[in-house]
Amino acid sequence: MIADWLPAETRSRIMRSIRAKDTKPEQILRKLLFADGYRYRLHSAKLPGKPDVVFTGRKKVIFVHGCFWHQHPSARCSITGLPTSNTAYWEPKLKRNAARDAENVAMLKELGWKAQIVWECELERNPEKELNKLRKFLGPPKKIGAE
Repeated sequence: MIADWLPAETRSRIMRSIRAKDTKPEQILRKLLFADGYRYRLHSAKLPGKPDVVFTGRKKVIFVHGCFWHQHPSARCSITGLPTSNTAYWEPKLKRNAARDAENVAMLKELGWKAQIVWECELERNPEKELNKLRKFLGPPKKIGAE
């Protein structure tokens, strides 16, 4: 449980200001991938879950999950947890987010796509390690201009 020390109005304003896309972890990941030579599309509405990063030719996608919003199951993650205030709202909301994530990955698999999830805390803790995992998932970047 996460104790909230802010007044409800302030917390509400903060939570409303959190974006669904182009978040800081997403931008960090995209910079790492681009610098490594990978080219991609963003937020394809044609695919289940609107993946954050899409590699159409490889039929692979990456979701960048915020640990709180998507309930990172790792015991090492200090960001995840359930707020102590308004639990009747937060508990079903966060459970539904996690269930929807699993449904989207399953639908992508049925369509012949592979999905990788990058967690906010892991990306912030060790970006190079996450990039190495993604290199294994994606394979080498395609050479631009090569025949």
